[in-house]
Amino acid sequence: MSDKNIHLTSGEISSLWMGYMNDSMANSILRFMQKHIEDEDIKTVIQLAYDISANHLDELLAIFEQEHYAKPVGFTSSDVKEDAPWLYTDLFCLSYVTHMAKVGMVTYSGLVAMSDREDIRLYFMDALKETTKLFHQASEIALSKGVNARQPYIEVPKEVTYIDSKQYMRGLNPLHHKRPLNATEISYLYMNIQTNTIGVKLCLSFAQTSPMKEVQDYMLRAKEIAKKHIKIFGDILLENDLEAPQVPDVSVSDSTSPTFSDKLMMFHMSLMISSGIGNYATAAAASQRTDLMANYERLSVEVAKLAKSGVDIMIKNNWLEEPPGTKNREELAKNKS
Repeated sequence: MSDKNIHLTSGEISSLWMGYMNDSMANSILRFMQKHIEDEDIKTVIQLAYDISANHLDELLAIFEQEHYAKPVGFTSSDVKEDAPWLYTDLFCLSYVTHMAKVGMVTYSGLVAMSDREDIRLYFMDALKETTKLFHQASEIALSKGVNARQPYIEVPKEVTYIDSKQYMRGLNPLHHKRPLNATEISYLYMNIQTNTIGVKLCLSFAQTSPMKEVQDYMLRAKEIAKKHIKIFGDILLENDLEAPQVPDVSVSDSTSPTFSDKLMMFHMSLMISSGIGNYATAAAASQRTDLMANYERLSVEVAKLAKSGVDIMIKNNWLEEPPGTKNREELAKNKS
């Protein structure tokens, strides 16, 4: 049986919709960055990211047409003012693309696993390969410019050891000594500082360019939460004589001119928050000190409340496009007319 005769599953319908929404958003932001970047090396990686998103949109539209799948609205040229004043430094754009490529690799690996039909699975496998290539190229450019934030160095193990006591897990009781962080715990703390740092700058740029006070207040609230989380994670590293990451100059200009639509900015924050909650859940599962687990759980609740506030704003302003789903059978039965 050919793929054309096999109906799309709920997982594939969801994955295609999510892919289109994310790529149309990324395409709008990258189009703005493309016009302003001066560094030729960074411009190359922004161009690659833009081309990848544009090709994805073309491929997805072809699938939608083949499957008689209603094309999502997503984001278009109307969601970005390309002639707005420059908003970011070139290095911010490089950091942004590197971060979004990381998010893309995690997302696409999950979408591959959710796809049963060969053509859909192959599409997401190719998307994963392209995003991996983008991450590699962005990382190499950052390395060549000396602006990549590396994970902390620790001593390489010289022998294999085993955990011989339940005390290895403890950390909540202030009267008990906490063991030093292990390599896995250090890695996740460091990663979450990096992602929150990008979030702080993005929130700041969105707050100062949004014409709506409701959106401005939301972005400033999100910025303060991200800064608080950075301090919590950084303090834990410092307690273990480890430095917090030295992030390159990812400054935001003083432009207050509207640049991106409020709908796009709120959707982008929703995507970042969703990714952050996923990062915290993974970090909590990988951490073996109870205080770290508790921290990730507590901070996840705070971020979830922020996400709920964002969704409320989007619904109120009719910005939230509804994902595909099943019909309400009870309503159909009651309202046959």
